[in-house]
Order: sequence, then C-alpha cells, then structure tokens
Amino acid sequence: MIDPRLLRDEPDRVRAAQRKRGLSDEVVDSALAADVARREAIVSFEAKRAEQKQLGKLVAKAQGEEKAELLTRTKALAAEVKAAEAAQNDAEDAWNAALRSIPNLASDHTPEGGEDDFVVIETVGTPRDFAAEGFEPRDHIELGKLLGAIDLERGAKVSGSRFYFLTGVGAQLERALVNMAMDQAREAGFTEVIAPSLVKPRAMEGTGFLGQAADDVYRIEGEDMYLVGTSEVPMAAYHSDEILDANTFPLRYAAFSPCFRKEAGSHGKDTKGIIRVHWFDKVEMFVYTTLEDAEAEHLRLLNWEKEFLDKLELAYQVIDVAAGDLGLSAQAKYDCEAWIPTQGKYRELTSTSNCTDFQTRRLSTRGRFATGAEDGGTEVRPVATLNGTLCAITRTIVAILETHQQADGSVRVPVALRPYLGGRELLEPVARP
Repeated sequence: MIDPRLLRDEPDRVRAAQRKRGLSDEVVDSALAADVARREAIVSFEAKRAEQKQLGKLVAKAQGEEKAELLTRTKALAAEVKAAEAAQNDAEDAWNAALRSIPNLASDHTPEGGEDDFVVIETVGTPRDFAAEGFEPRDHIELGKLLGAIDLERGAKVSGSRFYFLTGVGAQLERALVNMAMDQAREAGFTEVIAPSLVKPRAMEGTGFLGQAADDVYRIEGEDMYLVGTSEVPMAAYHSDEILDANTFPLRYAAFSPCFRKEAGSHGKDTKGIIRVHWFDKVEMFVYTTLEDAEAEHLRLLNWEKEFLDKLELAYQVIDVAAGDLGLSAQAKYDCEAWIPTQGKYRELTSTSNCTDFQTRRLSTRGRFATGAEDGGTEVRPVATLNGTLCAITRTIVAILETHQQADGSVRVPVALRPYLGGRELLEPVARP
C-alpha cells in the first residue's frame, strides 16, 4: 500500500496518479475521510479509557453512598469504553481498506492511458523476411506437431482447453531454457530458489493479486490457499514480518515455479496454441533493495531480460507500459515483446516491475539502516521490491520455434542454447511436413 503520509500531505498528487491510471479519484477523499474518522475514534476511546482509569482511583478511596454512585458510573462507563473500542476497531478497518484500495502511484515517466498507450523505448534486431527466403512460415502449433514437441489435443483431453503436453524436444527445450535462465541468474549473483505454488491469502493479498487481478486467481476450494500466477507472490512473502540488514542489499533471487492463471479476461484471445494458457513454468527474478536504488535496479533487471533474449537471437521491442495497464503494486513496468512471425506483431515475452515499498508495507518487510551518527545508531525503514520475468517457458518456445524455423519444418537452435541441448544445432521433424 502507499505511504499514508503521502496521502495526507499530497492528496492532489494521489488524485493525479489515479486519473493517470484511468481510475476515479473519489477513493482519495474516501480514504482521507476514513483517516479523520479513525483519528477521532482513537481520541474518543482514549478519553473514555482515561476517564475509566481515573474513576477507578476514586472508587478505591470512596465510601458509602459516594462509592455506590461511583460504582454505578463505573458500570455505565465500562459499556461506553467497550463501544468506543469497537468503534475504533471499525474505523481502523475502514481506514486500512480505503488505503489498500489505492494502487501504487505510477512513475513520472510512465505513459498515461491504457493497454494500447505504451511507448516503445527501443527495437532490437530485425524480424525475418520469410518472403525473401521463399517460404511461408508455419505457426508454432504446426511446428510443434512436426517436431513432436507440443501435444494440444491430449492436453485438452486430459485437462481441458488452454492445456498442453510438451513432449520429446518440447520437454527438452523447457529444461534447456530453465537451466540457461538459472545459470545466467546465478552468474549475475542471484540466489536460485524453487518456490511453492500454493500460498496463504496474506501472500496473495500482500502482493496485490487479490485486488484488480482477483478474477484471474485460482483458489483451492475448502482450503484457505491459492495457486500463484507467478513466483513473485511467494518471493514477496518470503521475508514478510522480517527486518532485513540493509548492508546485505540488494537481495536477489531467481525463482522457478509453475504458474496458474484463469485468463478470465481473455475470452476469444489466443484460444489456440500455447501463448495464453492456464499453466506454464517460469523463472522469475525478485529483488529486495533500498528505495533509493530501486529505479536503477529496475533498469538492471530489464538489461538481464534483454541479455537472455539476445542469447536466443530473437527480434524484440522494449516498451514502457502505460499507467492503466500496470498491476496494482507496480510504479513502473517495462515489457520485452518478441516478434512472432505468423502473427506479424510483437508479443509480450518478459516484463519487469518496480513495486517500490507498496508490497513491503502490506507484508511488513523492513530494513535496518545505519543512521550515520557517531554512536553507530540504526533505524528501521521501508524497503523496495522489484520483479522481472527471465523466462516464461511457453511463450519463449513459441518465439524460438517460429523465429528459427526452416523451410523443411526443422528449427535452428540458437548458439547459446545448444550446450543445454547436448550440442544439438537443429530440431528436426519426426513427422512428414
């Protein structure tokens, strides 16, 4: 959640941020009113408690009729104190709910608008001209069949629509991509993690995924547990309720996990193939750092994503995502979109978000910092979290197959990926084209 002081001291800034996301700014006034009501409820409760304590002292000294009158007043006051305490708790809950309903404030550089209002920062590589090479590119569905790599029919038979099997070289491609991503992350100083895919509600809510994204989340019926859509969720909760030593920052993790998404808002979109599915595996970078270094770390994460895509020899563009398309917790987000030949457009392959202290305030994760005083004192302050997809397996496989396909249905393996496939240079059809 945002810093309450920001709401109190700069409400117009918060209103402007709401409008930049295309959201109503009425929530700001509601939150401010809830804050006033909360403060008044606290004052009322404390006044009643003080009166109750003072009355208790008088009762101890009183005798006879005076004591009887004081005891009668004590009984009535106890009920008033109880009511004031309940009112304070209700006001506190209302204030917290109002504060949590406000998204992170978008960065100054983030474009205003919705999904189509992104700004292209750079374009890397040139999409292949298949017409000049004399053949029509096959889509990843056809290539997957030719290579014996993707089985959509049996995926649908076993689990339903938007499910699949990766078989043969498809399964080998997944293992190769995961290993290459983990190796790159480890060499960059990340700690490798295998993260759980089931989390408690606090982890999901703390990362902002029970807000605007709630419809896309799988809940386990009969249990207070959720399937994660990204390992960002367990990694954000990894240090919840902890005070971290700021001298260890940045804390960088590379987490592998299955990811589950309902794709509730994607009716009619990407219904074929493995671009938009209910389950996929992913390697996610996650960082804890100082608020002061968060923006620079965001660019580092973007550069690691670009490095990975460069290794795969893909043509892609980097975009600055518009405010209305940001998640609840993100201040800024960059996407890397790879060129998909048969679609004739760029599609998201990786993304990285700077969440500043939005998630850590919800999850009570703080840092202990040196004050710089001669006495060696320290202070506890909020810290920032950032996340970045290094490799989302299914979309990456789509981009590799379609980009590096040959006229005979084979697929050239990018040089950097070959050591992870036993030195194989070419994926060859197992069925006739």
